[in-house]
Amino acid sequence: MSRTLLLLFVSTALLWGQSKSNQVRQLLEPPLTNADLAAQELRQYFFARIPKLPAQPTAASWTAEQKRIREKVLREVVYNGWPQEWVNAPLKVEERGVIQGKGYRVRKLRYEIVPGFWGAALLYEPEKPALNAQGKAPGIVNVNGHVGPIGKAVDYKQKRCIQYARMGMYAVNLEWLQYGELSGDGNIHYNGAHLDLIGMNGLGIFYLTMRKGVDILWEHANVDRARIGVTGLSGGGWQTITLSSLEERVAAAMPVAGYSAMISKLERTADMGDHEQSATDLLAGQEYTHFTAMLAPRPALIAHNAEDDCCFRAPLVKPHIYDAIVPFYRAYGKESLFEWHENRDPADHNYEWDNRMASYRFFAKSFGLKAPEKESDMSGEIRTREELTVGLPGDNLSILGLARREAAKLGPRQGTAAELKTLLRYQPVEVRHAWALRGTKSKGVESTGYRIDFANGLSATAVWLANYERPAGRDVTIMLADGGKKELATEASDRLNGGDSVLVVDPMLIGDETPVRSGSSGAGLYARFFYMTGERPLAVQAAQLAAVARWAKATFGAAQVRVVTKGPRSQMIGLAAKALESVQITEINSLQGMATLGELLERPGNYLETPEVFSFGLYKTFDINRLGGIR
Repeated sequence: MSRTLLLLFVSTALLWGQSKSNQVRQLLEPPLTNADLAAQELRQYFFARIPKLPAQPTAASWTAEQKRIREKVLREVVYNGWPQEWVNAPLKVEERGVIQGKGYRVRKLRYEIVPGFWGAALLYEPEKPALNAQGKAPGIVNVNGHVGPIGKAVDYKQKRCIQYARMGMYAVNLEWLQYGELSGDGNIHYNGAHLDLIGMNGLGIFYLTMRKGVDILWEHANVDRARIGVTGLSGGGWQTITLSSLEERVAAAMPVAGYSAMISKLERTADMGDHEQSATDLLAGQEYTHFTAMLAPRPALIAHNAEDDCCFRAPLVKPHIYDAIVPFYRAYGKESLFEWHENRDPADHNYEWDNRMASYRFFAKSFGLKAPEKESDMSGEIRTREELTVGLPGDNLSILGLARREAAKLGPRQGTAAELKTLLRYQPVEVRHAWALRGTKSKGVESTGYRIDFANGLSATAVWLANYERPAGRDVTIMLADGGKKELATEASDRLNGGDSVLVVDPMLIGDETPVRSGSSGAGLYARFFYMTGERPLAVQAAQLAAVARWAKATFGAAQVRVVTKGPRSQMIGLAAKALESVQITEINSLQGMATLGELLERPGNYLETPEVFSFGLYKTFDINRLGGIR
């Protein structure tokens, strides 16, 4: 063949291949479902999984049930994977200076959360403590929300602590992870998923950080251990309900705009909160309605804002976390100790004057003090962030730093298929029906677009492609990509040219099946619903892929099913499906995947990019090479 003819042949082949790829792209790009439908399908799935409160509680039955839930959540969730010597370590605190105020003083404290990881706190001590007959005064833990770089120095929190001290109470002002002195990418809340990955529940670091605030007051010589309260806004409201429900040393609680029931999260995903608020397994068998009822019979004031511009609007959350809880207090004869406060001025996301005055009245009533008629004068008392800086060690760990340090201690990964099944809580699923929604037959390519419904109520979409001018053999290649089926036009075209028929699939949370939240991808958000209710999204996706492989064999008469994945999410779905149901899948070919799960520990905040990969304990027992080698 002459050089000219050879060049002409190659050019023609390239143009034909490009034309075929463009044709395939046009078949793969149109969606076979929409994001709203994908979201609604997931909402219905989780609606059926909302844990229910007991219908007719009695004091005796609910006291026993509280104990069971508390022990279970602490053991199986909060401290799951955490060294007991860290959990049970005595309080280690260092004083870093004193500021004198009018009627109070502020002690700067830093305390060890776990070895190598320190937190910061301010202790407001009254000059005239409200002593009881034993010479002890009440104390209040003030936890923080999402306040940005200013952290614990935010003015409304300073005002509250000063007023509490002037009322005669000891007030601890805690710094919160990701803010103030604990700022930095390493402390982004989603980095709790990195702890999950290595087998340490990410909730643990958040819980230990706030629990130490109770420890500080508990160990103080002048604090009455029977009169310790907790309060905070937003993320601080979440800390308040979580800490107070699980920590029996808390005598009175006032969460402000920080949490809602699971049904509220399904109705309005803005109520979802941060990663720790939907921690792995936290809402498996119990949820925030239970946590609220677990305050009974202790005094509690549930405060929310009427027109909150963030989340947790008062009229929307009240039926589930207040009205539904009244019967539990009534069972103890303590209905008067359970109160509701709806803030209408300014009514947005706040802990301003109206909410603060409600807190002064509530804690005064709960602890036998006199409530102020108005907030005292604080002119010249509000300090700057710099003035209130405690000072943490220069080599202080972060959430991500802790995960990296502990990951370095892990041994060789030798997990088996049986261990993977247990780890992922794997449940096989069957195809209920594959709805043929559209079909084409043009220019040598035949296609059928499917919506595939599974027996568990979830779905996937798929496009089957075959080259009718070159009849396919008995093999099928299933393809999936992190960005959805539209990313696979070139790869699908190449497989068609090689003689395979191709089934390009978008499983749950990927491509067509990605739910949307406020115009952006909701895959990470809805993945957390699986985690918090005790399931693993990777297992659900792998089960879908295995079911599609079985269906493809039966429908297209395939002798073998190969899988091609593109991207780390799809890679892990393919590897998990093959490891768990190897009889369905002959081989896996991963494009643009990971060499090791350790890559996930190198970048902060990447949970939202690859949410299903952060399954609890996965990197502790498996790595990519091990998953690929399971037979």
